[in-house]
Amino acid sequence: MPHNYVIALLITFLAGLATAIGSVIAFIIKKDNLKALSIGLGFSAGVMIFLSFTDILPSAGEMLKVAFPNSHEWVVYFSFIIGILIAILIDYFIPDHIPENDLLNPEDVADDAHKIKRAGLLTAVAICVHNFPEGMATFLSASHDLTLGISVGLAIAIHNIPEGIAVALPVYHATGKKRYATLYAALSGISEPIGAVIGMFLIHFFMPQLMIGAAMAAVAGIMIYISFDTLLPLAKEYGNWHLSMMGIISGMLFIWISLLLLP
Repeated sequence: MPHNYVIALLITFLAGLATAIGSVIAFIIKKDNLKALSIGLGFSAGVMIFLSFTDILPSAGEMLKVAFPNSHEWVVYFSFIIGILIAILIDYFIPDHIPENDLLNPEDVADDAHKIKRAGLLTAVAICVHNFPEGMATFLSASHDLTLGISVGLAIAIHNIPEGIAVALPVYHATGKKRYATLYAALSGISEPIGAVIGMFLIHFFMPQLMIGAAMAAVAGIMIYISFDTLLPLAKEYGNWHLSMMGIISGMLFIWISLLLLP
């Protein structure tokens, strides 16, 4: 196995593990204490948007230019749209939006423990499905460019923290057992390394350089959709738009200087 594949798998695993970090936060979270998440989600969106347009899409174009010297930009364009459509379809059939009230007041979701626990489990399943393409995206990015992969992994990890909270809080309130809540939250992120493993086999055995370039453009589409459809609305919901903007700008500036210092 190539060395960069091992590192890419590790980055994806750590990004998926962030759902477990969210479960730990869930045990100590208090009302009106989600403002830090607002900044963090804005930061994550800023990183993903900046990387998509300044690094991932240009890299995909360079990879496709060999096979399509005169039309590679169109291939990038349509691959980007395919990525967005994939994200839209997943979101349409299995939505994963969790309102702030459900995070802070899981006891309001239902009146009995069984239903509250079921809400947490259904949330875990939904998040698991959504995390699968994110795992492939992280692996593709990291196997192509380590600096890019670390940046994407960081953004995905921040994005996974509130997902872990959303899974852990209902389960914790229903069972009173932290280990169950942590276990379910961690399992909701396990699909990310699974997605990475499948991505690795596709790259190693089936996908030529041409297809990797198209896949990278599709990854950018998925990341842009996640940023605008999930991260930014949640960032505003958990805090206010000014905090979200602080996070977005900080994320863009942070990743920009990271790319300058780590070429």
